[in-house]
Order: sequence, then structure tokens, then C-alpha cells
Amino acid sequence: MSSRPADIHNPEQAATMVTYEQPLSERMRTFLRLEFLAQQTNHHSLDPAASSSRAAIASLLEILTILGRGDLRADAMKELERQASTMEMYANTPGVDRKRLDSLLDRVTKLRARLTESGAQYAQPLKESEFLSAIKHRSAIPGGTCEFDLPDFKHWLNLPYEDRVSDFQIWFSAIKPLCDSVSQLLWMTRESSPGEPQQARKGLFQHSIERGAPSQLLRVSLAAPAAVYPEISGSQHRFTIRFYSWSGIERRPVQCSDDVEFLLACC
Repeated sequence: MSSRPADIHNPEQAATMVTYEQPLSERMRTFLRLEFLAQQTNHHSLDPAASSSRAAIASLLEILTILGRGDLRADAMKELERQASTMEMYANTPGVDRKRLDSLLDRVTKLRARLTESGAQYAQPLKESEFLSAIKHRSAIPGGTCEFDLPDFKHWLNLPYEDRVSDFQIWFSAIKPLCDSVSQLLWMTRESSPGEPQQARKGLFQHSIERGAPSQLLRVSLAAPAAVYPEISGSQHRFTIRFYSWSGIERRPVQCSDDVEFLLACC
């Protein structure tokens, strides 16, 4: 029996799909990690529990680590500029929705302007925070952020929820232009390809990407609940997808022996 994908043209089925993503470049890999951590930070920061504030701090510090490994702001600005240039080329193409195109172009232009205004030292206030630096230093030690190691952190976690949210808003405001830009770029990348039905014979699918194709991200979608999950490996030229059957946490995953139908988007 084969596993069948949801119909992407059916809103009810499309809403039940589960999608796995695989970056095809280091830049896209970093963008996805930043998006994941930003979403995690915002989610936990809105929860009044002290444990959630602790989790939000941990995600925020991971973002700072990523920002220290390269000029992500410059990468985002270049990609926004490239997207803007591409959209301007389509402006006079017959059949193009000019209203939607102009709205999207305006959004991209404003994001790039905000990134420019943030300056190259946009993350400096976070890096210079003695409070965050102390937590980051102790986080390298297992259990290093216990109350006897960081009593000031314990005190902050016991402050009223409103005070903690206010601090988070100040911290996150420094990196918000970058996070918003990356979120927009990833949305545009995902929207660039609706996905095509494919079949993995006996759980294996291999594909070569045409030279010159600007693929940066692979998206594999399955109807939920799915009995299998994909493991994706490859590069911008060729990739392999192996589908594994879930057999519980106590057993080693086994490659599916059935044909698997899925949706594949090369974005």
C-alpha cells in the first residue's frame, strides 16, 4: 500500500499536511535556524510562567551565537535587493497582479530600509548586556544557570510578568528588523514553488536539479497523520529522499518498503 499526499488544491486537505524542509545552501540553513529560534523566543516570552521566560532567554542567546558567526544582516540585505530586482522585472509582464506585486515590493523595500537603519552594530546592545552575558557564560555549564549560580537571574524570573515582557521587547527590538526580513525572505522562497506530486519507489527518491536552477530549499509534504517521515540529503545539484517507517522510540528506523506519494517543492 502506498502513502498518498494531500491535494494541494483542496484547502481542507492542504491544511492537514506536514512539511519537512531541507536547505540547499549555508545561507538558507542559517535563515531557517534564525526563523526557528525567533519563533521559539516569541512563543515563550508571551507565556507568564517563569520556566517559559527561562526558555525564551535560552533561545535569545542562541540567536546571539548565530549572529556572531557571520554577517547575516548583509546576507539578508543582498537577498532582499535580489528579490526586489526580480519583482521589478515582472512589473510589465502580461497577466501579473500589479496590486499584489506592488504591495510585496513595498514590503521588501521597507524591510531593507529598516535593516539599513539598524546599522552594522545592531546587536551590540545585547552583546553589551552584563545580565545576558552572565547567563550566556553560565549556560555552557550543565545546570549552570541554577539560582545559586545566578541569583540575579532568579530574581528577574520572579519579577511581574509585565516587567519581563518589557525587557524582552527591548532586547528583541534590536534584532527584529533582521528577523522580520528573514521571515519575509523565507515566505517568498516557499511561495515560489507550489510543489509537484512525486512517488518514492520502495521509499527511495533521487533527483537531479537542472543547472542554473536557483533552488535554495527543498520541501517534502505528506498527508497527516503520516506513517512515514523523510530523511533528505544532497546539494544544489542532486538530492536523495529516503522515507522511514516510524516504529517507536525503542527501535531503529527502517526504510519503508512501500511506494510513497508526496509533494515535492524545489524552491
